[in-house]
Amino acid sequence: MSFERLLFELSLTWLDITALVVFMVCWSGYPLLASWRARHHPSLHSTMDRYRRDWMLRMIERDNRMVDVNIMRNLTRSSQFFASTTMLVLGALIALLGYVQQAMDVVSGLPFTVKASQRLLEIKMLLLVLIFVYAFFKFSWAIRQLGFCSTLIGAAPKMPRENPEQYAAEVNRIAAITSYAGTNFNNGLRGYYFALAAMTWFLHPYLMLIATAWVVFVLQHREFASQTLRALTGSDTSTDARY
Repeated sequence: MSFERLLFELSLTWLDITALVVFMVCWSGYPLLASWRARHHPSLHSTMDRYRRDWMLRMIERDNRMVDVNIMRNLTRSSQFFASTTMLVLGALIALLGYVQQAMDVVSGLPFTVKASQRLLEIKMLLLVLIFVYAFFKFSWAIRQLGFCSTLIGAAPKMPRENPEQYAAEVNRIAAITSYAGTNFNNGLRGYYFALAAMTWFLHPYLMLIATAWVVFVLQHREFASQTLRALTGSDTSTDARY
Protein backbone atom coordinates (compact mmCIF):
# COMPACT_ATOMS: atom_id res chain seq x y z
CA MET A 1 0.00 0.00 0.00
CA SER A 2 1.40 3.37 -1.05
CA PHE A 3 1.80 6.23 1.40
CA GLU A 4 -0.85 8.27 -0.42
CA ARG A 5 -3.24 5.34 -0.21
CA LEU A 6 -2.60 5.02 3.51
CA LEU A 7 -3.31 8.70 4.01
CA PHE A 8 -6.54 8.32 2.08
CA GLU A 9 -7.61 5.31 4.15
CA LEU A 10 -6.93 7.19 7.39
CA SER A 11 -8.39 10.47 6.07
CA LEU A 12 -5.17 12.22 7.06
CA THR A 13 -4.33 15.52 5.40
CA TRP A 14 -0.88 17.02 5.18
CA LEU A 15 -1.96 19.60 7.73
CA ASP A 16 -2.89 16.80 10.16
CA ILE A 17 0.49 15.15 9.58
CA THR A 18 2.34 18.43 10.11
CA ALA A 19 0.46 19.13 13.34
CA LEU A 20 1.10 15.60 14.60
CA VAL A 21 4.82 15.67 13.75
CA VAL A 22 5.30 19.08 15.38
CA PHE A 23 3.44 17.87 18.45
CA MET A 24 5.51 14.68 18.77
CA VAL A 25 8.78 16.58 18.29
CA CYS A 26 7.84 19.14 20.95
CA TRP A 27 6.54 16.52 23.40
CA SER A 28 9.56 14.23 23.12
CA GLY A 29 12.12 16.98 22.61
CA TYR A 30 11.14 19.41 25.35
CA PRO A 31 12.67 17.35 28.22
CA LEU A 32 15.94 17.16 26.28
CA LEU A 33 15.87 20.87 25.54
CA ALA A 34 15.07 21.73 29.16
CA SER A 35 17.88 19.47 30.40
CA TRP A 36 20.37 21.05 27.99
CA ARG A 37 19.34 24.60 28.86
CA ALA A 38 19.50 23.86 32.59
CA ARG A 39 23.25 23.29 32.22
CA HIS A 40 23.73 26.94 31.25
CA HIS A 41 20.80 28.66 32.97
CA PRO A 42 19.19 28.30 36.41
CA SER A 43 16.01 26.23 36.32
CA LEU A 44 13.41 25.14 38.82
CA HIS A 45 14.70 21.57 38.75
CA SER A 46 18.40 22.42 39.14
CA THR A 47 17.60 24.92 41.89
CA MET A 48 15.47 22.39 43.73
CA ASP A 49 18.32 19.88 43.43
CA ARG A 50 20.43 22.15 45.62
CA TYR A 51 17.62 22.35 48.16
CA ARG A 52 17.23 18.56 48.05
CA ARG A 53 20.89 18.14 48.95
CA ASP A 54 20.58 20.70 51.75
CA TRP A 55 17.55 18.79 53.00
CA MET A 56 19.54 15.54 53.10
CA LEU A 57 22.37 17.28 54.95
CA ARG A 58 19.89 18.44 57.59
CA MET A 59 18.23 15.02 57.64
CA ILE A 60 21.41 13.13 58.35
CA GLU A 61 22.13 15.38 61.34
CA ARG A 62 18.83 14.49 63.06
CA ASP A 63 18.13 11.63 65.45
CA ASN A 64 14.37 11.85 64.94
CA ARG A 65 13.55 11.84 61.23
CA MET A 66 9.77 11.95 61.37
CA VAL A 67 9.84 15.33 59.60
CA ASP A 68 11.76 13.82 56.70
CA VAL A 69 9.46 10.79 56.56
CA ASN A 70 6.40 13.05 56.44
CA ILE A 71 7.92 15.14 53.64
CA MET A 72 8.67 11.99 51.66
CA ARG A 73 5.14 10.76 52.31
CA ASN A 74 3.66 14.00 50.96
CA LEU A 75 5.81 13.77 47.84
CA THR A 76 4.72 10.17 47.32
CA ARG A 77 1.06 11.08 47.72
CA SER A 78 1.34 13.66 44.95
CA SER A 79 2.67 11.02 42.55
CA GLN A 80 0.06 8.52 43.72
CA PHE A 81 -2.72 11.02 43.12
CA PHE A 82 -1.66 11.67 39.56
CA ALA A 83 -1.02 7.98 38.88
CA SER A 84 -4.53 7.03 40.03
CA THR A 85 -6.04 9.97 38.13
CA THR A 86 -4.20 8.89 35.01
CA MET A 87 -5.67 5.39 35.30
CA LEU A 88 -9.17 6.88 35.50
CA VAL A 89 -8.50 9.00 32.41
CA LEU A 90 -7.18 5.96 30.54
CA GLY A 91 -10.27 3.97 31.47
CA ALA A 92 -12.50 6.76 30.17
CA LEU A 93 -10.54 7.03 26.90
CA ILE A 94 -10.62 3.28 26.27
CA ALA A 95 -14.36 3.24 26.97
CA LEU A 96 -14.80 6.18 24.58
CA LEU A 97 -13.21 4.14 21.78
CA GLY A 98 -16.40 2.09 21.77
CA TYR A 99 -18.51 5.19 21.12
CA VAL A 100 -16.60 6.79 18.25
CA GLN A 101 -19.71 7.52 16.22
CA GLN A 102 -21.34 9.37 19.09
CA ALA A 103 -18.11 11.30 19.67
CA MET A 104 -18.05 12.24 15.97
CA ASP A 105 -21.57 13.63 16.23
CA VAL A 106 -20.60 15.75 19.25
CA VAL A 107 -17.35 17.06 17.73
CA SER A 108 -18.89 17.81 14.34
CA GLY A 109 -21.46 20.06 16.01
CA LEU A 110 -18.78 22.35 17.44
CA PRO A 111 -17.90 25.57 15.57
CA PHE A 112 -14.69 25.77 13.48
CA THR A 113 -14.37 21.99 13.58
CA VAL A 114 -12.85 20.06 10.68
CA LYS A 115 -14.89 16.98 9.89
CA ALA A 116 -12.93 13.78 10.38
CA SER A 117 -13.49 10.14 9.56
CA GLN A 118 -14.00 7.50 12.19
CA ARG A 119 -10.47 6.17 11.73
CA LEU A 120 -8.93 9.61 12.13
CA LEU A 121 -10.95 10.19 15.28
CA GLU A 122 -9.68 6.86 16.62
CA ILE A 123 -6.09 7.96 15.89
CA LYS A 124 -6.67 11.14 17.87
CA MET A 125 -8.03 9.14 20.79
CA LEU A 126 -5.12 6.71 20.62
CA LEU A 127 -2.71 9.65 20.78
CA LEU A 128 -4.31 10.68 24.07
CA VAL A 129 -4.10 7.08 25.30
CA LEU A 130 -0.36 7.05 24.43
CA ILE A 131 0.24 10.29 26.34
CA PHE A 132 -1.51 9.11 29.48
CA VAL A 133 0.14 5.67 29.36
CA TYR A 134 3.49 7.49 29.24
CA ALA A 135 2.42 9.72 32.15
CA PHE A 136 1.36 6.70 34.21
CA PHE A 137 4.72 4.99 33.74
CA LYS A 138 6.51 8.19 34.82
CA PHE A 139 4.35 8.71 37.92
CA SER A 140 4.58 5.05 38.97
CA TRP A 141 8.37 5.07 38.58
CA ALA A 142 8.56 8.27 40.65
CA ILE A 143 6.57 6.49 43.38
CA ARG A 144 9.05 3.62 43.42
CA GLN A 145 12.03 5.98 43.52
CA LEU A 146 10.55 7.90 46.44
CA GLY A 147 10.04 4.56 48.18
CA PHE A 148 13.73 3.82 47.68
CA CYS A 149 14.54 7.23 49.20
CA SER A 150 12.44 6.43 52.26
CA THR A 151 14.48 3.27 52.79
CA LEU A 152 17.75 5.16 52.36
CA ILE A 153 16.63 7.79 54.86
CA GLY A 154 15.94 5.03 57.38
CA ALA A 155 19.33 3.43 56.71
CA ALA A 156 21.34 6.68 56.77
CA PRO A 157 23.66 7.06 59.77
CA LYS A 158 23.63 10.09 62.02
CA MET A 159 26.25 12.58 60.91
CA PRO A 160 28.20 14.70 63.39
CA ARG A 161 27.79 18.42 62.77
CA GLU A 162 31.55 18.96 63.05
CA ASN A 163 32.32 16.91 59.93
CA PRO A 164 29.50 17.35 57.41
CA GLU A 165 31.45 15.90 54.46
CA GLN A 166 32.12 12.60 56.17
CA TYR A 167 28.91 11.13 54.79
CA ALA A 168 28.84 13.05 51.50
CA ALA A 169 28.35 9.82 49.54
CA GLU A 170 25.16 8.97 51.44
CA VAL A 171 23.86 12.51 51.11
CA ASN A 172 24.58 12.67 47.38
CA ARG A 173 23.04 9.25 46.79
CA ILE A 174 19.70 10.09 48.40
CA ALA A 175 19.63 13.57 46.86
CA ALA A 176 20.28 12.08 43.41
CA ILE A 177 17.41 9.59 43.67
CA THR A 178 15.01 12.28 44.88
CA SER A 179 16.12 14.33 41.89
CA TYR A 180 15.38 11.40 39.56
CA ALA A 181 11.95 11.06 41.14
CA GLY A 182 11.36 14.77 40.62
CA THR A 183 12.37 14.45 36.97
CA ASN A 184 9.93 11.60 36.38
CA PHE A 185 7.15 13.45 38.18
CA ASN A 186 7.80 16.54 36.04
CA ASN A 187 7.74 14.48 32.84
CA GLY A 188 4.46 12.88 33.84
CA LEU A 189 2.98 16.27 34.66
CA ARG A 190 4.16 17.65 31.32
CA GLY A 191 2.21 14.84 29.71
CA TYR A 192 -0.97 16.43 31.08
CA TYR A 193 0.00 19.77 29.55
CA PHE A 194 0.65 18.22 26.15
CA ALA A 195 -2.56 16.19 26.42
CA LEU A 196 -4.44 19.49 26.54
CA ALA A 197 -2.71 20.47 23.30
CA ALA A 198 -3.53 17.08 21.74
CA MET A 199 -7.20 17.51 22.60
CA THR A 200 -7.39 20.56 20.36
CA TRP A 201 -6.65 18.28 17.38
CA PHE A 202 -10.28 17.16 17.65
CA LEU A 203 -11.26 20.68 16.59
CA HIS A 204 -8.63 21.74 14.05
CA PRO A 205 -4.96 20.95 13.22
CA TYR A 206 -4.13 24.67 13.25
CA LEU A 207 -5.45 24.88 16.79
CA MET A 208 -3.23 21.95 17.75
CA LEU A 209 -0.16 23.76 16.40
CA ILE A 210 -1.06 26.89 18.36
CA ALA A 211 -1.80 24.95 21.54
CA THR A 212 1.47 23.00 21.27
CA ALA A 213 3.48 26.22 20.92
CA TRP A 214 1.58 27.72 23.87
CA VAL A 215 2.31 24.68 26.07
CA VAL A 216 6.03 24.81 25.23
CA PHE A 217 6.08 28.54 26.03
CA VAL A 218 4.32 28.07 29.37
CA LEU A 219 6.59 25.19 30.39
CA GLN A 220 9.84 26.95 29.54
CA HIS A 221 8.67 30.20 31.16
CA ARG A 222 7.79 28.47 34.41
CA GLU A 223 11.01 26.45 34.37
CA PHE A 224 13.45 29.24 33.49
CA ALA A 225 11.80 32.65 33.98
CA SER A 226 9.05 32.33 36.57
CA GLN A 227 8.60 34.41 39.68
CA THR A 228 8.92 31.20 41.68
CA LEU A 229 12.39 30.54 40.28
CA ARG A 230 13.52 34.07 41.09
CA ALA A 231 12.25 33.64 44.64
CA LEU A 232 14.07 30.31 45.02
CA THR A 233 17.34 31.75 43.73
CA GLY A 234 16.99 34.86 45.90
CA SER A 235 16.89 37.26 42.97
CA ASP A 236 13.32 38.36 43.72
CA THR A 237 11.85 38.71 47.19
CA SER A 238 8.54 40.33 46.21
CA THR A 239 5.31 38.70 47.32
CA ASP A 240 3.43 39.23 44.05
CA ALA A 241 2.27 35.84 42.81
CA ARG A 242 2.36 35.76 39.01
CA TYR A 243 3.52 32.22 38.16
